Order: sequence, then structure tokens, then C-alpha cells
Amino acid sequence: MSRLSEKYKSEVLPELQKESGVKNLMAVPRLEKIVINVGVGEAIQNAKALDSAKAELSLITGQAPVVSRAKKSISAFKLRKGVAIACFVTLRGQRMYEFFDRLVNIVLPRVRDFRGVSPRAFDGRGNFTLGLRDQLVFPEIDYTKVEKSRGMNITIVTTARDDKEAYDLLKKLGMPFREA
Repeated sequence: MSRLSEKYKSEVLPELQKESGVKNLMAVPRLEKIVINVGVGEAIQNAKALDSAKAELSLITGQAPVVSRAKKSISAFKLRKGVAIACFVTLRGQRMYEFFDRLVNIVLPRVRDFRGVSPRAFDGRGNFTLGLRDQLVFPEIDYTKVEKSRGMNITIVTTARDDKEAYDLLKKLGMPFREA
């Protein structure tokens, strides 16, 4: 069992239950899944670019990524329907807690000029999305083997009903929010 899931069960869950006044433990907000998405725009011309993105994503998450294909053709981008242009991983359970722990304690502090994540990145339904500009902030990535710096979107899906519940949950789990 990971350190963060232990903390959630022993400290965060009772605190959130007391604050919200909910009697049922299952009604207390919790992390549901984390989706990491890497868009590879140059995969239209260079199919090998997607392979390196997949390899890096599997190193970061410890799970094999799924390839995402274009839903429709866009001539301005020279994109045809069905061409592989991105890869993503959905983490749940212990892997999700371990990734969140590494993200909050190791990766985010390594981002240059980091002052905290924006508290306005919630979607209205209790989900939080965070963008990273390059993959080199992850300690698993060897910077000598990286061909091109790629960004990624990390979406944290919670069972919270609104943004305030999700904010409280992520704050208690250690997410370093910027003071607004």
C-alpha cells in the first residue's frame, strides 16, 4: 500500500468527513483516476516520434500507453482521420496514488520558476487538469536519450461534486496550490 493512500485513509478521509458533515464514508470525495496525455503533433510526418513518446510515458507511469487516433481530418494541419497522433495512460488504484505522490513531492518542485499550480484549473465538476511543458522534470527520464522536449496534460479525476470539494481534497493530499 502506498504512502499517500495510507495518508488518505488515516488522515484525509476523517477530516473531509467531519468538514462536510457526511455520515457515509463512500460519499466523501476521493481520487478516481489520473489520465496522462501526450500529444505528438509531428507524428503526422514522423511515425517514430510516437514510439519515443510511448516509451517515455511508460517509463514515467509504469504502465503501457494507449495510442489515440485523429477523429476527423483537418486539412490545415495535413491531418487525416485515423492517423495516430497521441498516447495516453489511465492510472487507477495504487499506481494512481504512487504517481500522485511523485508528482506532488518530486516532479512539481523540479519545474523551473514553480510557484504553485493554479487553483483555477478545475472544470466545474471536481476534476483538475495540469499541463507540463516538458517530460525532463520526471526523474525516470534520462535527458541524454531525449530527442525532443514534449509536454503533457495530467487530468486528476475525483468523485467530488464541485470544485470546492475537489480543491479541499487535493490540498489535503499535498497539491501545492498558488495563493490567489
